[in-house]
Amino acid sequence: MQRIAQVLKSNGKDGELVMSFTAVDPEEIDLQEPVYIEDDGLPVPYFFESFQRRGNTKALVRLTGVRSLEDAEELAGRAVYADDGVYEEEDGGFDGWELQDQNGSTIGSIVGSEDIPGNLCLAVETPCGDEILVPFHEDLLIEADADARILRLTIPEGLL
Repeated sequence: MQRIAQVLKSNGKDGELVMSFTAVDPEEIDLQEPVYIEDDGLPVPYFFESFQRRGNTKALVRLTGVRSLEDAEELAGRAVYADDGVYEEEDGGFDGWELQDQNGSTIGSIVGSEDIPGNLCLAVETPCGDEILVPFHEDLLIEADADARILRLTIPEGLL
């Protein structure tokens, strides 16, 4: 993942954030793609609900799931990352990572992603050669081990 911004501070009581975009121009931001902010060492995806430029390098933003001053203050000072769906990067996001379910069972290898409006899905090649789409949402994320290249998600019953 590529670092694209920094959360500077909260703004107001409704969860808005002020971000500084040092690695990219705010005009280049693809507002349909998720950004990631680490929480307990794991990249948590957020989607933009609103985005208002403030000068050349800053923006006032609202992210999904950030609804209060407390939520916003918890993110203050954290780095903001984007995967290859937003910017070209060398490591290809989660491509090539192993996807495991909540029990540690291997589902398959991540071969890409599909941005279905409002629902980011991972394209996964199963051991039998089928390609399936698995929803990727912060509520489903259990662990992302970059060293082992393993992504563990809660897979809803009946999905597979």
